[in-house]
Amino acid sequence: MTDSTANQPASTDAPKVFTFEPTGGTLKADAYSPFFKGLALVLLAMAALWAWEMHQWGQRQAVEQATSWLWAPWGLMAYTVWFVVTGKTTLSSSAVEQSWMWGKRLELSNLAYAKVIRIKALDWLIAPRLYTKNFSGKILVFYAADANMLSEFKRLELALEAARNAR
Repeated sequence: MTDSTANQPASTDAPKVFTFEPTGGTLKADAYSPFFKGLALVLLAMAALWAWEMHQWGQRQAVEQATSWLWAPWGLMAYTVWFVVTGKTTLSSSAVEQSWMWGKRLELSNLAYAKVIRIKALDWLIAPRLYTKNFSGKILVFYAADANMLSEFKRLELALEAARNAR
């Protein structure tokens, strides 16, 4: 008995890989707005002043050991603020990524869902973001403070939706 499918051409119904090309090529932009960065720095400075005051109070009250632990949480806060201040988001034809404590990267070929989430009147305070999900269900959120990046995120969202609906 012979296999009748052995000589037939391969099916052309294979899913197409999603492709997207940002206008003007690869984009790189700040993840957070200048106001948000400034707010993070001001809050960090205020926390440092408060911790310093508490530490001085502890020395006067002879409970220095009980108040010196305040610097550990401040250090964690400073570490987070560093990434808020230096965070960059990159969108290329192959992936979207953001520098953070741990690098976030999502290959566009593995992009199952994308949605821009923002409150336009509060972009200066609440960081606009691209909410994404890959085919295995992992959720990644990418922040962007640049108008060009946000418009490309929206183009990406619409292109992905059109590609998924075309199947």
